[in-house]
Amino acid sequence: MATIKCSSCNKELMNDKGAAKFKCPQCLKQEIKRCKHCREIGAKYTCPECGFTGPN
Repeated sequence: MATIKCSSCNKELMNDKGAAKFKCPQCLKQEIKRCKHCREIGAKYTCPECGFTGPN
């Protein structure tokens, strides 16, 4: 079973309450995964498929 990791900090998301996963808002192809901490501080992530950078 593959380990699910945060798209921003690469932390394992096993049992991380407050974590989120969603499709890239631009291409809708890749799943973006975010730990609670990175969501709270607004850490940047980049879609490996299309290069979209969020959260803003």
